[in-house]
Parts: sequence; structure tokens; C-alpha cells
Amino acid sequence: MDDLRLEYERRHAGCLILMAHHLQEFIANHFVTLPRIDRISARAKSVDRFLKKASKTDQSGNPKYTDPLNQIQDQLGARIVTFYKHDVETVAARVEQFFRSVEKRVVVPDSPHEFGYEGQHFILFIPEDLLDDLSRAAGAPLFFELQVKTLFQHAWGEAEHDLGYKPATQLTRDQKRRVAFTSAQAWGADQMFQELFNELSA
Repeated sequence: MDDLRLEYERRHAGCLILMAHHLQEFIANHFVTLPRIDRISARAKSVDRFLKKASKTDQSGNPKYTDPLNQIQDQLGARIVTFYKHDVETVAARVEQFFRSVEKRVVVPDSPHEFGYEGQHFILFIPEDLLDDLSRAAGAPLFFELQVKTLFQHAWGEAEHDLGYKPATQLTRDQKRRVAFTSAQAWGADQMFQELFNELSA
């Protein structure tokens, strides 16, 4: 793990931070004309979070990643946050015009009786314009992850994600219910604002 840390630290400082900045500019330039986009951001995955993901195991206890530097696809991550749920579909259509896609997932809870994380995730090829000899020499990845979500999906996801990185303690039944309650509220707010927008735009 020490060797992996050193290698990723080299990649992180050598190309990922700068590439994230250029990726954010690239996306902003191609999506600036779309209405109701709240923010566009891009980041290089931190060293600690990369190592935590690289150390994950499967159900059998075997390493989930045998070659983390090449298998972990969100070393570069970008996010587009929209006002309303309908805008997510508009952005997703634009994504498919300007990027070559490796994978697309619509993330929703498994059961209609559950509330939880939602959003559209893409694994996309990094545009050739952003890859130069220096970044390639520093080990730049070929892919990045793009998440498209609404303001409420973003806010709930960020808070829930932060709680997930707190010291490992088992949530109590009451804490789990409170997380589910806030998720349901975020889902309901998305629905209401979309319906109001539709009514007022008709």
C-alpha cells in the first residue's frame, strides 16, 4: 500500500489536479448555453479517498481492485448540478453529444419503498484536447466520471457521503430512520419543484 500511495501521490500532483481544472473549463464551455445549471465542478480524487477505495474487498474478502491505478475510474470526477429533474435529462443528452461514453448508469434505490442516493453517472473518455505528453508521462487516466444531479440530489448526497467517512460506527435504528427521512424529503422537494415549474411554464 505504501508503493501505491507514492505512485498515486505522484500522479495526483503531476497531472490530476491540473487536468481537473482543464476538465472543468472544458465542460463549462460546452454546457454554458443550457438553462438552469447551478454549478459545474471537477476534482482530482484525494489520496486518502483513492487508497480507501483501492483497499475495498468483495464478499469473499478478496481485493476488489487488482490494479487500482488502472481500474479505478473516478480518479478524475466532474459534476453538473441542475435546478430540476427534467434538466438532468437535457444535460445527459448534451453529454452524449460531446463525449465518448464507456458506461452510463441511472442510480436509483432498489425498491420503490426506499429513498436514497439518486443521479446519472457516466464514465467518459477524457477529451484528447486535455491529454498532452506531460500528462501522459505522469500517468493520466483515460477516463473520468461525470455525475449529473439536481440541487436536492446533490445536497443530500454530499451530506450522506460525508457521514460515510466518519469513524466507522454502526448506525442505530433511529439514525437510519433519520437518514431515510431526509432522503424522502429531498425526493419530495425535487418532485414538487418540477411540478411547479411545469405548471408555471405551461
